[in-house]
Amino acid sequence: MNIALLGGTFDPIHVGHLAVAEVVSERLKPAEVIFVPAAMPWLKSDRIISPAADRLEMVRLGILGNPHYRLSTLETERPGPSFTVDTLREFRVRISPQDDLYFVIGWDNLLDLGRWQEPSSIIELSKIVAVPRIGYRVPDRAVLEKILPGLSQRVILLDKPEIDISASIIRERVSRNLPIDHMVPSLVAEYIRQNGLYRETPASGCEEGN
Repeated sequence: MNIALLGGTFDPIHVGHLAVAEVVSERLKPAEVIFVPAAMPWLKSDRIISPAADRLEMVRLGILGNPHYRLSTLETERPGPSFTVDTLREFRVRISPQDDLYFVIGWDNLLDLGRWQEPSSIIELSKIVAVPRIGYRVPDRAVLEKILPGLSQRVILLDKPEIDISASIIRERVSRNLPIDHMVPSLVAEYIRQNGLYRETPASGCEEGN
C-alpha cells in the first residue's frame, strides 16, 4: 500500500495544501495522503505557532469527507522537535518493503534538504515528491545531486499545482480583519472565527512547503 505524507505546521491548513494533495493523488495514486502536522518544527524554532490542538482540528475539518485523506497525530504526540527522518522511519515500518512511501515538499525546501536532519536517510526511506512554489524555477537535477548525493534519483518533480498562497498571508489577513473564505475550507474559516485565532499581529517566517 503506497502512501504519501504531507507535512507542515498547517497554521492553518489552506486550499493550497488540498490542491497539492489532489495532484499527488491523481499522479501517484497512493492509497492514502496522510497530513502530518508538526509539533515543533526545528527550522521554525524562532516562530510562535498555534497550539497543536487547534492545528490538528483545522486539518481534521479541512479534509473532512475525503476518504483518501487522513490526519496523523504522530508528530504532535512525540516529545521534542519534529524531525522528518523520525516520522519517515515510523511510517516505513507500517507498510510493506515493496510499497512506496512518498514525502511531499515544495521546490524551495527540496533545495534546502541537505540541511535537514539525516538527509541521506530521508531519501533512503522515501521518494521525494517536489511540487512547485511561486518564484522558484524547476530544480536542476545536477544541482540536486551536488546538494545531496543520490537525491536526483529519488525525486519526482511535479509541474503543478502552482499555489500563490501561504499560511502566513492568511494569518496576516485575519489579524487585519480581512476575509479568508476563498483561501481556506469553509469549516476551517469558521473555526478560526469562532476561536479567535490569529487576531494578534502575526510573527514573520516562511512556511515549510505550504
